[in-house]
Amino acid sequence: MRWLAVLTLAVLQQHPAGAAVVQEHMQRPYPVQLQPGQTLRQALQAATPIVVNGRRFHGYTRWNVRWNYRWWREASGRCAITEVTTRLSTEVQLPELHNASPQQQATFDRYLRALAQHEQGHAQFGRDAAQAIDQGIARLPAAADCVTLERNADALGRRLLQEHVEREKQYDRDTGHGASQGARLE
Repeated sequence: MRWLAVLTLAVLQQHPAGAAVVQEHMQRPYPVQLQPGQTLRQALQAATPIVVNGRRFHGYTRWNVRWNYRWWREASGRCAITEVTTRLSTEVQLPELHNASPQQQATFDRYLRALAQHEQGHAQFGRDAAQAIDQGIARLPAAADCVTLERNADALGRRLLQEHVEREKQYDRDTGHGASQGARLE
């Protein structure tokens, strides 16, 4: 299996606390060998390595957000965030078709475009979560002490992360895992 990796460093928005989101994206195609007499759906179902809760999928996006921050303790003991670094890693798995006729390839290409669009929607939830966490922590007000500040920052990060995970689940319900976006084979 081929792995393609792209590392992109991006400052999404500068804040007084020096916030930044670092992104790492990986494309991970999997091969689909179309056999004589086999439909595209059959070939994809046989080839996909993606199984979630017992269901087979033809595309999948994983994202992970991690954050860390620095703070400054004032003489009074109050603490304020001075720098935030949020890291987003995304991995997209999509099929790569082999041994297809021109007509089968054309059908697959249409399907793949819709499937890739759907998976980019999943990746966008990761980007949105990373940006919200990064900005949210950067904007936290100073706290009476550093332990409280750290507790507030981590609680905010976890809450925002969970909100985006729930929105992503709703996205799949709303689109029928991409079917309403054209990611379906007849």
